[in-house]
Amino acid sequence: QVQLVESGGGSVQPGGSLRLSCACSGISFSMYTMSWYRQAPGKERELVAKIYSGDGITDYADSVKGRFAISRDDDKRTVYLQMNNLKPGDTAVYYCNAQRSYQAVLWGQGTQVTVSS
Repeated sequence: QVQLVESGGGSVQPGGSLRLSCACSGISFSMYTMSWYRQAPGKERELVAKIYSGDGITDYADSVKGRFAISRDDDKRTVYLQMNNLKPGDTAVYYCNAQRSYQAVLWGQGTQVTVSS
């Protein structure tokens, strides 16, 4: 059974940090490009960060460059998103995404991140 399970969300004050995790099962994890997306109320879902399979090259939305870091552990089948210096504008539901050529795109159930004083 394919599962992408996010964890690590919560409430934090501006300037704080959180680390999201997405544990995957039922897929050949190392073959998938993994991404984090987020969706704020009333807004479209947007790409936050991506890490490619194999070479591990990363890519980030301009709004999070220098503050967020995506990483992966292929042995643990887990992708992480370290979020530092969080801002109220980062408040959203964060989703894990797995993509591989010629395969269906996979999504997790999402985890809420709230940044507020």
